[in-house]
This record gives sequence, structure tokens and C-alpha cells, in this order.
Amino acid sequence: MSEARLQHLPLPLFAAPMGIGGLGMTWREAARGLGAPAFVGEGLLLLAAFLWLVLAGLHLARALRHPAALTADLAHPVRAAFAGTISIGVMILAGGLTPYLPGLAADFWLLGVTAHVGIGIWTVRGLLRSPKQAAVLTPPLLIPLVGNILAPVFGVPLGFPALNWMLFGLGALLWFMLQPLLLYRLIIGPPLPEALRPALVIFLAPPAVGALSLAGLTGGFGPGPLACLGLALLVAAVMLTLAGDFARAPFAMSWWGWTFPSAAFASALQLAARAHPAAWQMPLLWLVLLAVSGLITLVAATTLWRLMDGRLLVPDA
Repeated sequence: MSEARLQHLPLPLFAAPMGIGGLGMTWREAARGLGAPAFVGEGLLLLAAFLWLVLAGLHLARALRHPAALTADLAHPVRAAFAGTISIGVMILAGGLTPYLPGLAADFWLLGVTAHVGIGIWTVRGLLRSPKQAAVLTPPLLIPLVGNILAPVFGVPLGFPALNWMLFGLGALLWFMLQPLLLYRLIIGPPLPEALRPALVIFLAPPAVGALSLAGLTGGFGPGPLACLGLALLVAAVMLTLAGDFARAPFAMSWWGWTFPSAAFASALQLAARAHPAAWQMPLLWLVLLAVSGLITLVAATTLWRLMDGRLLVPDA
């Protein structure tokens, strides 16, 4: 990769292994509940791990050769929020490793949650030290501040019961505090830039992931997970009505905002169906799984195409 292109490597590109890894976990769940081929989920998780390692290496080289470019990303009101995708990617790596190397998975999980809490502290500190205009309150802020709600999804199978509850509480309480601010900003204005509108789908992540985490923490898909899933269904329905707006948005890294929330939503539906089975669920679950897989494939293919034709690694407008 040339020096000029390396300088413009987008920090939000770490959302790619996060989205692909989330889809891998969804297919792993589908192998248990829907009889899907197990190799699909495991292959996607392996691909996510490979992509994360490649991006980590490239960003390390970028930090050494173009420190000002990375500093500009970390100071940007939107791009900086995607730093949380780096640590979430480590948690997903832990989830992928758990069936094979649980000891190593536990080490990765602890590294991921430690890094994510640190990123959350840094984000809140920045908001308090330098008050921002309402325009910078955008859905990607949910990633570093609410991402801890995801930790129990991968942490419960590894143990750490007290820590998992604390991380869930941290993410959930920050979600309750941040969500009204984001909704107020979106309703009152100013409007989101067109290229950032697909990031609205990030609103689907907290209730979908909250359902998965509570199911693991409580040992079943009872009232708490069902309540979160109910909200996730409402958000998903609203996002479907905005599909036309999203389709007209120009390509940007915000497209990856569709991926992980959609995969988490599909996983939550599958887990709920296993706990509360009904005859009509199987075709619907397959439809959602294939739709989410198609969506993530489209985003990944578009990103790869932009990389190949030189339109990805350019100055961010």
C-alpha cells in the first residue's frame, strides 16, 4: 500500500470485522437452531479475525508514519467514535475462539473489555472537557459508550459472572442516558448529513444485544430479554420504512453501521425462537438470516470494489 493511500486509511473500517464477525456468530447460532451448515459461521469468524489483524497492522503502520492523520481521526466528532469497534472486534475474536481455546479466549475477552472501558472513559472525558454542539451527537457515539452491553454475550460462557453484570449495567445505563439525547438531536435538528444517515441503524444494536446479553446472564429468554427484543422489533420496523432513504445515501463507512446491528437482531430472533418455539418461525428466521447475510455481503462487496478502484483510501469529506 502506498504512503498516500495508507495516510487515508479510515479508522471506521474496523467496523468491517465487527460486522462480519457478528454475522459469523449469527450463523453459528443458526447451526444450532436452524440446522445451517456449521462451516459458514466458523469461516466468517475466521475471516473477521484475519481482517481485524490486517487492519490492526495497517493502522499501526499509519500511526508510525502518519501520526497526524490518526490524531485527526481521534479528534473528529464522528470518526473517533469508531475507535470502539477496535475493542469490540477483540471481544468477537474471543467469542470465535471460545469453543476451541477457552483459556486464550478469556484472555482476549479481558483485553477487549479493558480496552473498551478505556475508550469509553476517553470518550466521556472528551465530551466533558470540550462541550460539543448538538450536531456532533450522532448514532456512532453508541459504539464506545454502550458497547459494554455486548460483553456478556461472549463473557458468560467464559465465566466472570460479577464482571459480566457490571459491564452489562455500565452499557445499559449509558444507553438509557445517551439515547434520549440522540433522539432529541435527531428530532429537533440539525439533520444528519446524507452520507451518515445509514448510521441510524446503529439504534438497533443496543436492544438486540441487550436481549442476547440478558439471555446469557439470566440463563434463558425470559421477561427481560423479551422486553429488549420488543424494542428491537420496533426499531427494526422503523428502519425498514427508511430503507429507501438508506438506499439513496452515497457510499460511506456509515454503510457498515447496518451490519453488526442487523446480525445481532437476527441472533436475538433465533435465540427467542428456541426458547419460545412456534411452527411459523422457521421460514421467517431463515428469511431474516439470508436477508442480513445478503445485506452484509453487499456492503462488503461495495467496500472491496471501492478499494480496488481507488475510491476508498481518499481524504474523508
